[in-house]
Amino acid sequence: MTKVIILLLVPLLAIIGLPVYYLFLKSPPPLPDIDYNAWWGPEELKQRQDTSIKDFKIKFTEVMINELKTRLKNHPVFTPPLEGIAFEYGFNTDIIGDWITYWAEKYPFHQREKFLNQFPQYKTNIQGLNIHFLRIKPSVSNNIEVVPMLLLHGWPGSVREFYEAIPLLTEVNKDRDFAIELIVPSLPGYGFSDAAVRPGLSAVDIAVVLRNLMHRLGHKKFYVQGGDWGSIIGSHLATFFPDEVLGYHSNGAFSMSLATTIFSIIGSFYPPLVVEDKYADRMYPLSKFYAQLLEEMGYMHIQATKPDTVGIALTDSPSGLLAYILEKFSSWTRRDHRSKKDGALEYRFTKDQLVDNLMFYWIPRSITTSMRLYAETFNKRVMSMNLDEILTSVPSWFLQAKHELAFLPPWIIRRKYQNLQNGTIIDDGGHFLAFELPELFAKDVLNAVTAFRKYHKQIILKTEL
Repeated sequence: MTKVIILLLVPLLAIIGLPVYYLFLKSPPPLPDIDYNAWWGPEELKQRQDTSIKDFKIKFTEVMINELKTRLKNHPVFTPPLEGIAFEYGFNTDIIGDWITYWAEKYPFHQREKFLNQFPQYKTNIQGLNIHFLRIKPSVSNNIEVVPMLLLHGWPGSVREFYEAIPLLTEVNKDRDFAIELIVPSLPGYGFSDAAVRPGLSAVDIAVVLRNLMHRLGHKKFYVQGGDWGSIIGSHLATFFPDEVLGYHSNGAFSMSLATTIFSIIGSFYPPLVVEDKYADRMYPLSKFYAQLLEEMGYMHIQATKPDTVGIALTDSPSGLLAYILEKFSSWTRRDHRSKKDGALEYRFTKDQLVDNLMFYWIPRSITTSMRLYAETFNKRVMSMNLDEILTSVPSWFLQAKHELAFLPPWIIRRKYQNLQNGTIIDDGGHFLAFELPELFAKDVLNAVTAFRKYHKQIILKTEL
């Protein structure tokens, strides 16, 4: 009888003890040592570093346009989809012809080139890499303070995601005592930013590169906003440089800590322990959540292990690049778009918007180098840092969309971001939120910066008292 009781008590104590340990007893890991000046470019350039900031414009040359059109028009006959299948197996080849034709024959290249160059763009060399970035400075009167914000995209996006939101974010409003100066970089290896020539440039190291970019531009303190990879890089900035990041806003609440996993599993038995009833369907049942992960995350495994192999195909074929990237804009906007024969790609986006984004991968041939970020980050070196378990005091604010790939209750977010100012939870929107709902996105970011500034003013006041 005693043995039976012991056998029953052991799992019960484990269920109770593990959360108690991770909530109250386990100490966070130390901040790892990293090289803040690691050189990622050609070795021969190290001795003659160029710190200048050069103007840059995107160019759609006739040679590039003609070569792209030739490749698009000479694609093979694609395998037809299975009967009754929409986007469940990936991009539906019954509708890809319309997209290819549009890109080759109707996409207004020169008009779009002008559109993409509407904001000032530059390049400067940071740690051996020429980093491309937009820099938008508002025109303000004397009573308005200009504050800098680093705005970060992810994969398979680009700086193009922010074009509709930029005027809203930099708008000067008489009801605000500040206006935002935006610095919007193409991540290293993405778009028109150089890729590393040697292994190791992870999301952690990119955070350092972008922090050094902000220093180059004269900003020792700044705000950060990011989604997708931008949220991970932004989190690393807040973790490594809490005295420099004035506030961190993200529309991607992701955590790979063991504690988060344990709490999620506990909640699967009784969701109210973890999440409010009205949001429970965003996390549970776990079987549905993990089934969705299996359906959507195959690309991640490929890119974290063999990015160069698939990169060969996508660099060679613009049709393949189109299918590979736009399929994500379908299912990551709303999961039920998988059941739409056209992928509902134009539910919130126009063809021009989506092809614009493709051009950031096609022109500079950056698809392979963009995908390498997965291999450089999801590996033993970086994962062993346990950065999601290291606390940060940076004032933070999270915006969680209805159809985002994952959801975290604010109390779990607060375990890392101890100075969480707000968690906005909305009943609309998906993964590419700034691109999809720019007005809502910009309003939330501006509200966050207002709260961050109020917080810092209160700290200064308390210090003076």
